[in-house]
Amino acid sequence: MISTANNDVKSPGRRVSSRGRTPSGKPNPIDVHVGARVRLRRTLLGMSQEKLGEALGLTFQQVQKYERGANRVGASRLFDLSRVLDVPVSFFFDDMSEEVEALSPRLISGLAEEPASFETDPMTKRETLELVRAYYRITDPHVRKRVLDLAKALGAVTDIG
Repeated sequence: MISTANNDVKSPGRRVSSRGRTPSGKPNPIDVHVGARVRLRRTLLGMSQEKLGEALGLTFQQVQKYERGANRVGASRLFDLSRVLDVPVSFFFDDMSEEVEALSPRLISGLAEEPASFETDPMTKRETLELVRAYYRITDPHVRKRVLDLAKALGAVTDIG
């Protein structure tokens, strides 16, 4: 194997890793979008980069790099950001344009096919998760039971019609 200057590894029959960057070497637009959403929420809260960094155990320079998209945000860091900024993880992906979505590393590398098994399972849909969260925010158990009964009844009517 040959290691290149940018830590990409070349071996026979394997593609070179781009670490999610575009072919030109610029940060991936999705990473830039996520960073912009971090900056948006931080500024809406009136929080400085220093304060956010302190809450995450980072320097303000690291926060700057995340916000510019220069550094990619990993899953555990995204989870921490969602907690500190008091938003769901999905917030960081909201309002993403189709043009930006089309530049995901998976699509850039030519792996554009969606796995069919994920498309058909209702438990993987955002709508299901939102419904479950809303359901469990109902504090009165009697009201919650009535909502469940209503959902079942509406589902039965849909099945008949």
